[in-house]
Amino acid sequence: MSGQSTLVPGELSPTRTVPGNIRRPEYVGRPAPTPYTGPERQSPETIEAMRTAGRIAARAMAAAAEAIAPGVTTDELDRIAHAYMVDHGAYPSTLGYRGFPKSLCTSVNEVICHGIPDSTVLRDGDIINLDVTAYIGGVHGDTNATYLVGEVGEESRLLVERTRESLNRAIKAVRPGRQINIIGRVIESYAKRFGYGVVRDFTGHGINTAFHSGLIIPHYDSPGATTVIEPGMTFTIEPMLTLGTHTYDMWDDGWTVVTKDRRRTAQFEHTLVVTDAGAEILTLP
Repeated sequence: MSGQSTLVPGELSPTRTVPGNIRRPEYVGRPAPTPYTGPERQSPETIEAMRTAGRIAARAMAAAAEAIAPGVTTDELDRIAHAYMVDHGAYPSTLGYRGFPKSLCTSVNEVICHGIPDSTVLRDGDIINLDVTAYIGGVHGDTNATYLVGEVGEESRLLVERTRESLNRAIKAVRPGRQINIIGRVIESYAKRFGYGVVRDFTGHGINTAFHSGLIIPHYDSPGATTVIEPGMTFTIEPMLTLGTHTYDMWDDGWTVVTKDRRRTAQFEHTLVVTDAGAEILTLP
C-alpha cells in the first residue's frame, strides 16, 4: 500500500524472526492448520491461559498504536507489535498462518481486513485498523481496533466511533440461552441508523487452542446462526462497518480485502468468554 488516494501494495521487509524457545502454533510451516475438533466450551484452565494471551495481544496492539502518526510506515507498526509479543514469550499468531507474512494486520482506509504491513506511509487524515493475535500457553488471544491518523474528517471519525459502539452493544447482548444471531442483529440494526454497510463475508469466530475453531459469528442478522450461546464458549466479535457497500475486492496477494467502492471501513474486535451473567472480555490490556 502506498501514499496515494487509493491504496496499492508497498514493499515487504524480510520476515521477522521468533526466538526458538517460544512455542509455535501447529500450523507454522504448514499450508493450513489442522481442523479443530474440540469443544466450543472451554475449561477454566484454558480460559485462564486465554486471559494471558489476550492481555499480551492487547498490550502489543497498544504499543504499536502509540507510534501511529503521519509519516510512520505500517511495517514499523508490525515491528513494534512483533517485538512486544516475543519479548513477552508469545508467538504472533498471524506470522505463517496460511502463509501470512507478518505479525499483525494493518488495514488502512478502504481495507476491510487482512492488510499486510509494508512500506506504506501513513498520511494525515487516514484511519488504520491494527489486528493483533498472540499465542502463548497453547492458546490464542485476538483483538483489533481502528485508530485515527492525525486530523481525521468528521465522516471517518464518526464511522470509527460508531463501529466501536456496535461492538460494545453486541458484547452486552451476549447471554447464555440466546442464539448467536442476536449478535449480528444488534450490530446490523445499529449500523442501519447511519446508512453503513455491514460486511458479511468476514466474521467473528470461535477461538481457543485453535486460531479459528469453526464456530462462525456473523455481524448481520443471519437466520442460520442458530447455535445457542453457552457458558464457557470462547469467540470473537469483530464488526466491520463501511461508509458505502459491504461488497469487496481482493488484492492479488490473496489477503488484502478492500471495499468495492473504495470507501472507508472500520473494525473493532475482542475475544470473549461467555459467563453465566453475559460475557467477559479477555483482550483487555
